[in-house]
Amino acid sequence: MSKPIVALLYDFDKTLSTTDMQEYDFIKNLGMSPKEFWDECAKLKLQNGMDGILAYMYVMVEQCKKKGIELTREYLNHCGESVLLYKGVSSWFDRINKFGEENGVTVEHYIISSGITEIIEGTEIAKFFKAVYGCSFLYDDEGHAIWPAIAINFTQKTQYIFRVSKGVLSVTDDKNLNKATSKKERRIPYENMIYIGDGITDIPCMTLIREKGGKAIAIYPSGAKTKAAEQLVKEERIDFVTVANYQEDSTLTKTIKLYIESMAVMANLKEKEEKQLAAYLKASEEEKWE
Repeated sequence: MSKPIVALLYDFDKTLSTTDMQEYDFIKNLGMSPKEFWDECAKLKLQNGMDGILAYMYVMVEQCKKKGIELTREYLNHCGESVLLYKGVSSWFDRINKFGEENGVTVEHYIISSGITEIIEGTEIAKFFKAVYGCSFLYDDEGHAIWPAIAINFTQKTQYIFRVSKGVLSVTDDKNLNKATSKKERRIPYENMIYIGDGITDIPCMTLIREKGGKAIAIYPSGAKTKAAEQLVKEERIDFVTVANYQEDSTLTKTIKLYIESMAVMANLKEKEEKQLAAYLKASEEEKWE
């Protein structure tokens, strides 16, 4: 049998990065403060009954037009270069992958975010993800963003958990996503998934993961326990809460390693159970013909 796979699923903003990804270079280049930008998005949303994600994507396009900024894939990638990550994130993936190998499992990393895919793809850690699921733009023949190609709000994020479990990673493959798939056929069982997020917008994913047997972790900035994290604890939405520190000796790292060890043991036990049952049936069939 192939190695069991453990999937780490991450929100991005304030989970891996220290704040919303637009607030590093994108908003600054517009000559706006983060408050001015998000207030405009909120106003547009309320005035037009819009989905909040579509509203902020529209504001991105319109503000770039007003300021004479060419909103291209390359420009958004460049904005990703300035994204500030939490302590230890840069070396996190290599360390966790190695730990997984030492315990007989393959660790894969996935982003499920309502942020912008093109910005994430410009960060120094983009290469570590098996797939990045985020909002993205449609571009015209000259490469300028003109319309949302994909918009992922907080409840829509859950569909990507199904994609990861089934191994149907292409966002255009709805046929196989909706195809009935038995537990044995799933590439990654839900109980081998760990979701890491920072707030109430992660609740749908956290709830689904936990209901399916996986683990959900909430994180918060160092020295600033948030109301969102407190709410997640009180409402029993998560399995663990800790500071957003990805360094080797951090509580987060130690906890993830314990989960990986546990999942490796359970996968090994499951394999032995299946082999024993198959051997029993084979022996029973042979006895019938003797």
